[in-house]
Amino acid sequence: MSKQIIQTNNAPAPIGPYNQAVKAGNLLFVSGQVAIKPGTNDLANTDIIEETHQVLQNIKSILAEAEMDFSNIVKTTIFLSDMDLFSRVNEIYAKYFDGDFPARETVAVKGLPKNANVEISVIAAI
Repeated sequence: MSKQIIQTNNAPAPIGPYNQAVKAGNLLFVSGQVAIKPGTNDLANTDIIEETHQVLQNIKSILAEAEMDFSNIVKTTIFLSDMDLFSRVNEIYAKYFDGDFPARETVAVKGLPKNANVEISVIAAI
């Protein structure tokens, strides 16, 4: 099976030893994204709404680099700093899909990189 590294300047550079995404066969594995603004080291986190939009825009840019979009996503994982954020993140998340939602789990964690409140990873398929 071939493996292709996906990298775009329209999403934040990795902050560790990983890639933005890896395409293997007809699957795309997108690393967890936090709300870092592309080209900076700054977190877009004035509130959870801005933060969630930035995370999803980062994912959108990575998907586009792989010639995919949100309709290709088959699985998401959402990490939250606090389950009290669940409904607000859900509200923004839902707007990025056309009703054909992927499989998903959402978990609360003790901490996220850069003290983010939300991190999302996805698996997409051609």
